Amino acid sequence: MTTTLRPSAPERRFADGSRSRTYDICVNSRPVGGVRLRTEVEPGAPPVGRIDRLEVAPADRRRGRATVAVLAAEEILRTWDCSRAWLAVPATAEPAVSLAAALGYRPAVAHLDKHLTTAPELPPGTSHRPLTDEEVERWRADTAERFVAECVAEGMDREFAEARSRRDLAAPPPGGDVVATRVLWALEHRGERVGTLWLSPGSPGVEDGFVHSVAVDEPYRGRGHGRTLMLLAERECLAGGVDRLALNVFESNTVARRLYASLGYRATVLHYGKRLW
Repeated sequence: MTTTLRPSAPERRFADGSRSRTYDICVNSRPVGGVRLRTEVEPGAPPVGRIDRLEVAPADRRRGRATVAVLAAEEILRTWDCSRAWLAVPATAEPAVSLAAALGYRPAVAHLDKHLTTAPELPPGTSHRPLTDEEVERWRADTAERFVAECVAEGMDREFAEARSRRDLAAPPPGGDVVATRVLWALEHRGERVGTLWLSPGSPGVEDGFVHSVAVDEPYRGRGHGRTLMLLAERECLAGGVDRLALNVFESNTVARRLYASLGYRATVLHYGKRLW
């Protein structure tokens, strides 16, 4: 029996140069599952491919269908000039995790979330405020440098990471307004600035909260301020009626992973990467 990918919808192309298409996973022309392929593009860098929504019908699992589908997807992404493929799998799907490892995919980023119940207390002497214009400029440079370094450590193209950071940080969010889409605050402890928090507080019943960036200023690391920044994020989400908070963490950032685990954050989706050429 032959397993192939067969287009199930026309290819879609977008103004930024990205593209996507859905496929049926077929065995001798019989559909047994599906997958969506798409690209992410940044100026001056090769596109990156995404393998999403890979699903095989229960009766056809454990027969190598998913393995062949991923390998066929990689070939399509190569024809789309993608230098790298990303495969997203549920954290609890052990067969999918094993498949990713067997096909040479490397864990890179975990998506974590937490159900929020009670607003945590912050340490005495703790407060937050908007960043000044001067601080925003320094924050932008430091955040971009850190993001690119972590991306490169996970095997990503430096050009892509630099372009993505420029786009994401081009217009920093307003500070202080909880109803804003994103907020950027400085954390102070006993009158000294000790770190920064970049947060989307979310909207009740519409969007969960999301932490884009948590950073403790170098002289104050190792004193629990990273935990305080996360507690501040949780308080602000709950204050706005949002009871779930999520974030992404790089596999190489063991200090942050330990912190989030200690606070009750659990991985829901794991992102694996693989070089295609």
